Amino acid sequence: MNTNRRTAVWVGIFFIIGTVSGVLSEVNLGPFLGDQDYLANIAANENKIILGALFILTMGFTLTMVPVLLYPIFKKYNHALALAAVVFRGALEAVVYMALAALWLMLLTLSQEFSLAGSSEIGMFQHLGVLFTKTETWMAHIVSIVFSLGALMIYWIFYRTKLIPRWLSGWGLIGGLLYFVAPIVGLFGTDLGFLMLPLAVQEMAMALWLITKGFEPTAIASLSEKQI
Repeated sequence: MNTNRRTAVWVGIFFIIGTVSGVLSEVNLGPFLGDQDYLANIAANENKIILGALFILTMGFTLTMVPVLLYPIFKKYNHALALAAVVFRGALEAVVYMALAALWLMLLTLSQEFSLAGSSEIGMFQHLGVLFTKTETWMAHIVSIVFSLGALMIYWIFYRTKLIPRWLSGWGLIGGLLYFVAPIVGLFGTDLGFLMLPLAVQEMAMALWLITKGFEPTAIASLSEKQI
């Protein structure tokens, strides 16, 4: 297996691990977001919160590796755009995911202290809880915006280089645009989370394509000639 083929396989694997980890983090943490008694229930579900935070970190790490692995290939097409993809889909996204994981662990600590608080302190803990949960919501919107911008860079390079079929990279571009709209609208209080679904499905389809088919050999050859 040559280097480019191995890169394609690992990119596909990391896409799958990242997506599965994101779903598992939502399974563990999602039920508490709209829970009226979340401060009491988070402490009672410590293992779920810790697992959810670990899944967020796993998602952040694996998705960060995608543009890093693609960079040596992408830079042959456009060095600046390849580097921007590493920054947006890599470094910035990883930082926000780490912050989200830390925020959930802080919520767990807050919930544990809340369970021990006296009646005079309950109000303070409730206000802190609102602050933490609202911050989590804003950060989720921010990471979605950063994610979609990085995705658009990646799929634009894929589309231009023909490393994967254009129907697949074009699907990624459309999905990326829809994904970008959802958190922007969400900042103003409207939930259009379903707009994120097309990109999620596309990335799983692309992951399977990369694992089974790899990059288009003629596109790889063309990029190598351009580099020369």
